[in-house]
Amino acid sequence: MSPWPLNVLLDRDGTVVEERHYLCDPKQVRLTPGAGPALAALARAGCRLFLVTNQSGLGRGCFSQDQYQAVQDRLAEMLRPFGAVFTATAMCPHAPDADCACRKPLPGLWEELRRCHGLLPEQTIMIGDKAADVLFAKACGLAAAVLVLTGHGRKAALDMGLPELHPEWLELPASPDRPDVLAKDLAAAGRWILSPA
Repeated sequence: MSPWPLNVLLDRDGTVVEERHYLCDPKQVRLTPGAGPALAALARAGCRLFLVTNQSGLGRGCFSQDQYQAVQDRLAEMLRPFGAVFTATAMCPHAPDADCACRKPLPGLWEELRRCHGLLPEQTIMIGDKAADVLFAKACGLAAAVLVLTGHGRKAALDMGLPELHPEWLELPASPDRPDVLAKDLAAAGRWILSPA
C-alpha cells in the first residue's frame, strides 16, 4: 500500500507482544516475531506509531496500574534498540461490563488520539489480532483494518470465515465487519503498508 499512512495504530497483546493471560509481569514480555524491525521500518518511513489497548485486567482487579506500567516500560525498553518509539498509548482500563465508551471496538480511544494528536482517519491504519480491533477500525472510519494471525488472530480469522493465507498477506474485498488485509504477523503487515501500490 502506497503512499504510506502517517499513523499506524497497534493492538498490544497478541500483536506487538506475545499473548499472555492478563500480562502483568515485565519478565514475561516477548515481542512477536519480527515486531521490532517492523516497527522500526514503519518509523523510518515516517509513520507515527500508537498503541491502542484494552486492559480489562485492571478493571477486573487482576493487576495494578503499577504492574501495567511496568509492562509498558519493559516494552519500550525492548523496542529502544530498534529505534521504534510509540508516539502515545491509548488504553481502556475497564472491565467489559463497565459500560464505558473507550473499550474497543467502541471508538473512544480513537477519539482521544485524534483530539490530542490531530489524526485523520484516512491517514490511519489499525493492526490487531482480534475481531474487536477490526470492528474498531471500521467504527472509526480508518483507511484499513489489518488482522494478524498471531495471538488470537487465527481463531478470529476462522470465526470470520476468512480464506487461508498463502502469501504473507492477502488483501480482502471491502466489508463492514471483516478486515481489509489478512497478514501473517506484524512484520508482514508492515511490509504490506510499505509495499508499492
